[in-house]
Amino acid sequence: MGEFNITGGHKLHGELKILGAKNSILPILAGTILNKGESIISNVPRLSDTFIALEILEHLDCTYTFEKDILIINSSNVSNNVIPIDLVQKMRSSIIFLGSLISLFGYCKICYPGGCKLGKRPIDLHLDNLKKLGVTILEVDDILICTANKIIGADLNLTFPSVGATENLILASVFCLGETNIINPAKEPEIIDLVHFLNSMGCNIQGVGTNCITIKGVSSLYNCEHKVVSDRIVAGTYLVAAAITDGSILLDNVNISYLQSTLDVLNQLGYYIRSYEKDNKVFITTQNKKLSLPLLETKPYPGFPTDMQSQFMALLCVSNGVSTIKETLFESRNMNVSELNKLGANIIIGENQTSIITGVNNLVGNTVYAKDLRGGASLIIAGLVASGVTTVKNSEHIERGYEDITRDLTILNGNITYSN
Repeated sequence: MGEFNITGGHKLHGELKILGAKNSILPILAGTILNKGESIISNVPRLSDTFIALEILEHLDCTYTFEKDILIINSSNVSNNVIPIDLVQKMRSSIIFLGSLISLFGYCKICYPGGCKLGKRPIDLHLDNLKKLGVTILEVDDILICTANKIIGADLNLTFPSVGATENLILASVFCLGETNIINPAKEPEIIDLVHFLNSMGCNIQGVGTNCITIKGVSSLYNCEHKVVSDRIVAGTYLVAAAITDGSILLDNVNISYLQSTLDVLNQLGYYIRSYEKDNKVFITTQNKKLSLPLLETKPYPGFPTDMQSQFMALLCVSNGVSTIKETLFESRNMNVSELNKLGANIIIGENQTSIITGVNNLVGNTVYAKDLRGGASLIIAGLVASGVTTVKNSEHIERGYEDITRDLTILNGNITYSN
């Protein structure tokens, strides 16, 4: 387990290119087995979760080469349909392999997934709708044994626009008999990216980003190439880091429309944002206002993303007045609150996943512990403005979603080091 050491007081400035999205590459990797051929994927982030997914692919008898940001996967010999418990429990997103394996083999054996402990996050929506596609599911000691002679197209009405369920049902339906309609699906950019990837290998999927995704089953697929969309959460994290330090940064390789809800909140807080949509760039600078927010509420896309609430919580710790954040998606998203308070923040957890943040003049360096991915990022952000040195332990959580946060913040004039 490594740690980050941040010396506060350095304004961020400079330019940085944003790499591919964690929440895109993981379902895309699960989808690479479907063509039983070669997939060339570019703009791939080198994350710990990426390498766990590649371990799973190797176990399924795939091979790969990974040079710089180019990943070439050959799934022509894929034959295994059982994923070991130890690999599944390392990463919650591993459940996404369920849809692909059922689609390709009509059988999958997988345990309940691990990853960040952000609450129950049940997969009932996945399983209930897989059953409607003709999948029989047997649960034995937390092991799911899923079988289907053939996936039969059906109308699937999601009671909540779950990202994971939407992805799994898309992957499960690519070879379906007839047509599958997913009603009230998630609309996140990463799902759009997954569908672009699948269609590039010959799938017939329409309506992504709307209230109904339609998958018409095909009989075979072929080799493909795809570039992963840039990571809007990483971009948002660095924009917030610049804001808290009163800095000015320019981010390149950013999809402005996908980042809009984050930019809107920064504007509300008094920061100057300039977007260069044609050039895929965004610029932020401070106007020394640091306003508070009466209410910031997480919502499914295109609303404010839950994956950005921890980072904004750090920023609001040093804003003027009282702010409120309401988390509506994950019941344990606020595990960073006690750690931020160790740095001198004033945060109280109220009812219904509501955090009340009273801004303070200064934060003070201390030793804190990352307990999940985005909460860990919020501690680094707070450390950038805290006096003295802040040590953030349990770096493995942060490494799941940021290729090299030490490198990136150093490029932007942050004073941060990493040690084992």
